[in-house]
Amino acid sequence: MVYYTLVFVYFCTFTDGAIASSPTRDQVLSINLKFHEEIQVIKQIYNQFKAVLWQPSSLDTIRINKEIHLYINATNIEEVKTHLTTENITHRVMIKDVQKLISKQKAANQAFQPRGLTSYYEVYHSLQEIYSWMSQITKAYPTFIQKILIGPSAEKHLIYVLKIFKGVDKPKGALWIDCGIHAREWISPAFCLWLVQYLLDAEDKVTNDILNSFEIYILPVWNVDGYEYTWTTNRFWRKNLSKKKMGECVGTDLNRNWDAGWGGQGASSNPCSETYSGQYPESEPEVKAVATFIRQRSDQIKCYISIHSYSQMILFPYSYKISRSEDHRELNYIAEKAAAALWSVHGTRYTYGNSAETIYLSSGCSDDWAYDLGIKYSFTFELRDTGKYGFLLPPYLIRETCEEAVVALKEIIHHTIQNI
Repeated sequence: MVYYTLVFVYFCTFTDGAIASSPTRDQVLSINLKFHEEIQVIKQIYNQFKAVLWQPSSLDTIRINKEIHLYINATNIEEVKTHLTTENITHRVMIKDVQKLISKQKAANQAFQPRGLTSYYEVYHSLQEIYSWMSQITKAYPTFIQKILIGPSAEKHLIYVLKIFKGVDKPKGALWIDCGIHAREWISPAFCLWLVQYLLDAEDKVTNDILNSFEIYILPVWNVDGYEYTWTTNRFWRKNLSKKKMGECVGTDLNRNWDAGWGGQGASSNPCSETYSGQYPESEPEVKAVATFIRQRSDQIKCYISIHSYSQMILFPYSYKISRSEDHRELNYIAEKAAAALWSVHGTRYTYGNSAETIYLSSGCSDDWAYDLGIKYSFTFELRDTGKYGFLLPPYLIRETCEEAVVALKEIIHHTIQNI
């Protein structure tokens, strides 16, 4: 069972008088709907108070008996709570002070250790710092790692892929791992940075056998414009920043812009929606760049893995249709083994399954596109957590999240290599 939590954001407000009460903070509310009629109440709150839906990703996928994660401004929180109480809708505060968590994340970044130290990978980094890191790490390991420019973003930021290969012979194939397709999911790029250093420092036989036989392509930050925007303007921005016609909203959901059931259920044709699918498949330069890169290497790439957050899940195709893929049994077996391996590290439980059944229908997704292209071993990770912190996973949890996820990742890659 997947649960969703409702989140609300506010600015600090004070009562009149000589002694001010405690300021109201941006908050996250966990709401559990019991009746279909309550869904309309949530949609009304979303529109009236300009809430940000954390989970599910679309108003159309809100269901009863599943929690909702929705974020609303602090100036509206008490009114929203009163409204929910009046409607007898069960709710509780899940994150009491959103701004406090954001401040802690950025404070940790300002005090981070120099690149190369383990602690460097235990904080979140801005886009410019990640660019600098990519330049430095390719210079530090010139024989093992290469930085490849695959294209510009909508706002002309550069999108880079890192290729890691330690072998001396021709590679047997390639593996693809991407992070940061949704801007607000900061743990995703943090994982890719951590993974690169892990692979370069690897001493165990399994990892070195992989590196000596397969090229690994890692995209540390895919949605570069949106990611920077979350650091400068709106921490919970999801889409890219492409401009539409005059007067329309900004941004397309890069994980609804693929030619895999494009424009179907779980995506929106409304440019103001968080799940806007774009004007046509691959209309966004960020998607076009990756699609072109992978198509040119489709014969070599044997495994596709996309890193997201949050929900603690290991998912595989299909998302855009209920019918199971012809490889469902094998993919489910791999996901089960990966989840078990992940649990063995820190006792964290991940659910697993094909996306449409495990979460909800969503069209135009990258892992479905990769699978339909012929990359059978196609998976999506939803990293920690399940709602306690949501998109604001504290820096002190980065290490554990990465340690357990890489074990699951290796389980998938090892199976891929043994079965191609």
